[in-house]
Amino acid sequence: MRGHNMTRVQRIQTVGMCIVAIGCAGLAGCGGTGDKPRGFAYQDIPVAKTSATGGEGQTVTFKGKPLALAGAGIKVGDSLREVQLAQADLGLTNIAGGKGKVRIISIVPSLDTKVCEQQTHYLSEKSQGLEKNVELITVSVDTPFAQTRFAEEAKIKNVTFLSDYRGGDFGKAYGLLVTGPHILARTVMVVDKDNVIRYLQITPELAQLPDLDAAFKAAKELL
Repeated sequence: MRGHNMTRVQRIQTVGMCIVAIGCAGLAGCGGTGDKPRGFAYQDIPVAKTSATGGEGQTVTFKGKPLALAGAGIKVGDSLREVQLAQADLGLTNIAGGKGKVRIISIVPSLDTKVCEQQTHYLSEKSQGLEKNVELITVSVDTPFAQTRFAEEAKIKNVTFLSDYRGGDFGKAYGLLVTGPHILARTVMVVDKDNVIRYLQITPELAQLPDLDAAFKAAKELL
């Protein structure tokens, strides 16, 4: 009889341990190392403190190697130049057609790189609600299909993605086309409601991030 009671206690203990184990497994399944991280993992990437000059005859670097730029350069005080960019549905839109709203235009070489990915997440996630009054735009040479996939996977819904994949017309019009690899120079610009560029930074080194916090500040001052 005593042996039977001990067995029963052991059974109860075993069942309890199983329940605890199952509960722990459930919790691990919700937030364990096997799951994707809930937020973007920001890396310690250098932020450029100066700006390069765009346009024919100018250069930026990639890991120290000079790369030539093509097109007519832009500067603070210039108006946006009319050029067509592709939207998600492959339809074209004029980058200068958004007059009447402050815009932050973030330009990246390719979304399929760590620096460009972080730049775009920062634009989306660190503006502290600025998108309520400011249009956030990302321009790259990635196809609209690739941009859409990136936005979906990154869960970014507050940024408009525009593509210069057709022929680099945007890059040429703004002096930001990196001719060798046919990508865009890493840039951020803030445009006022009258389509005038009020803040501009072209990172001298493509592996560095632009100072988006400075761009956010410039945009707030225009509201």
